[in-house]
Amino acid sequence: MKEKIKLIEKWLIDIRRDFHQHPELGFEEFRTSTKIEEYLTQMGFEVHHIAKTGIYADIKGEDSSLKIALRADIDALPIQDNKICSYRSTIAGKMHACGHDAHTTILLGVAKILSQTPPPCDVRVMFQPAEETDGGALPMIEEGVLEGVSGVLGLHVDTEIPVGQIAIKHGAMNASSDMITIKLSGKSGHAAYPDKGIDTIVMAASLIQNLQTIISRNIDGRTSAVLSLGTIHGGVARNVIADSVVIEGTIRTLDPVVREYINTKVEKMISDTAILFGGTGEYIRQQGYTSLINHDSVVDIIKSVGSTILGTENVIIKKLPNMGVEDFAYFLEEREGAFFYLGVGNKSKNISAPGHDKDFDIDEDALSLGVELQLANINAFYQHLKS
Repeated sequence: MKEKIKLIEKWLIDIRRDFHQHPELGFEEFRTSTKIEEYLTQMGFEVHHIAKTGIYADIKGEDSSLKIALRADIDALPIQDNKICSYRSTIAGKMHACGHDAHTTILLGVAKILSQTPPPCDVRVMFQPAEETDGGALPMIEEGVLEGVSGVLGLHVDTEIPVGQIAIKHGAMNASSDMITIKLSGKSGHAAYPDKGIDTIVMAASLIQNLQTIISRNIDGRTSAVLSLGTIHGGVARNVIADSVVIEGTIRTLDPVVREYINTKVEKMISDTAILFGGTGEYIRQQGYTSLINHDSVVDIIKSVGSTILGTENVIIKKLPNMGVEDFAYFLEEREGAFFYLGVGNKSKNISAPGHDKDFDIDEDALSLGVELQLANINAFYQHLKS
């Protein structure tokens, strides 16, 4: 297998660089989808379109009683590429700053190898749009992409991890998110006579202070949760009592029960604070991604595979979760599976900028390694499912 992967190393790099030069945002990945379809068709696979710009294909294996799905996200970010290199983004204000071009390339590499050497069971390769925006995972699931699938695998590149290493996490790996909007209403008046109005600026100040006590005084200290308020807007002039304030923020949690508890407490605190000051309060919650919770048995499989290929010392076991979000979580709610991080950093090559940074890049040696790991993960996961 290593020899076959070695033969496609340049092919992988060329594909990744092409995608990197032509980034597309969520649900706008028309060129990206077309290229993916071309590659899969050349390999002899029937391509299916799903969730606007999503693509998937099935690879026939020796045992058709089981099917393992692998997912790659394909969208880019609205960031200007700051790198000076031959494969710099050609689209102004758009960039693959999170490595989805690498994810796509690795999965195409897996498909190419499996087109030459059939897998032990059926394999579905899924190319998902819009991970960075509205989320393409749920639409794909709703349109049936997991029908007949027994388990799912996914990876994400990480420049904080050196190339040649991976990182795994048992249990909760990424947080859920809620985007929240708080609208406070009072009564305007002259600043010289505040008693004649209902001051939403003071109301907001009290509320903001008290909201932070929900995490510090109502949640078990061993449970991760973050409530952050990012914007506040109110008032029209320095000498006028503000009759309205709008506050926006996010809530991030790992436990679904804690998630609902915090949202309930926030809503009640808004209402109670507004009543205390004689005004009214409205809470608007826009639910984001759910928590990504790995299945421990599959994490152990990835750990074993990584130890065999890379060496035990190159498998990092994360103790703390990532409070960022990842919509691969929805696949894991439906099927057994796991998500892991693939190291792509290399300080000697000046590759260390984090994801979503204008200087983001990867050590392309990780592409063939990602293919090798995922192929081995398929084999090991199949044995697990079969038993």
